[in-house]
Amino acid sequence: MYEVKNLFENDDVRIVDKKSNMSIVEYMTDLSVDITTAQTVYFANRMNVRKRQLAIQLDGDEYTLSAGAMQWMVGNVEAVADVKGVGDFLGKTIKGAVTKESGVKPKYRGNGVLMLEPTYRHIILEDLSQWPGGIVLDDGLFLACESIIKQEITMRTNISSAVLGNEGLFNLKLVGNGIVALESYVPREELVEINLQNDVLKVDGNFAIAWSPSLQFTVEKSTKSLIGSGISGEGFVNVYRGTGKVLLAPVNNQAMFQRSKTMK
Repeated sequence: MYEVKNLFENDDVRIVDKKSNMSIVEYMTDLSVDITTAQTVYFANRMNVRKRQLAIQLDGDEYTLSAGAMQWMVGNVEAVADVKGVGDFLGKTIKGAVTKESGVKPKYRGNGVLMLEPTYRHIILEDLSQWPGGIVLDDGLFLACESIIKQEITMRTNISSAVLGNEGLFNLKLVGNGIVALESYVPREELVEINLQNDVLKVDGNFAIAWSPSLQFTVEKSTKSLIGSGISGEGFVNVYRGTGKVLLAPVNNQAMFQRSKTMK
């Protein structure tokens, strides 16, 4: 028997989103400061830079987390390694290296509460039933998901699309029905959702954070001629062609990643 107090009923805490058994906890004011950090935290809070955590209520089911994401758990909850042997471990380690995600992701099952590490990034809950065929993620976005969701590695259709598009050659693909939690540099409210029906989306830069695996990704000149590309100032653009969905951030993912490292 357990009881969790001063968390969900705390007047400084709000639940900003909830899907299935996943809840996003946001701290309206960060009180864990001292005289050297109070000013920075105050202005950060005014700009919606707040501490957030993902809380998972386990009701006899199982969830997969990014390695090292768990902060605490209470109740009859056990952690299991998603490894079936040495060969499986080596294979998942290699997959993790090429996707820049943790290859071996721990699973937690049972009955209780699972709380993930706090983050100042935005946590986004996506329902895979709204993504027919699955979802492909940009590097570093995966945080947690229901274990019934299948994880696969998808490769770019050609090497030039990765090199010229300033993207990785491999990405994590999630397939099935369930909820997945993503850790994003921008909030869900600022993500532009593009739905393509046998059409084309051209993006100048690394702004797509997630897309349907049914879309063909290539890198092409912004105009038909090199001279035209030079005049337009765009050069090469990322092209998503076919039928599916793309989530676009208003800022470049890699630029935000570099900025976050300088702020640490």
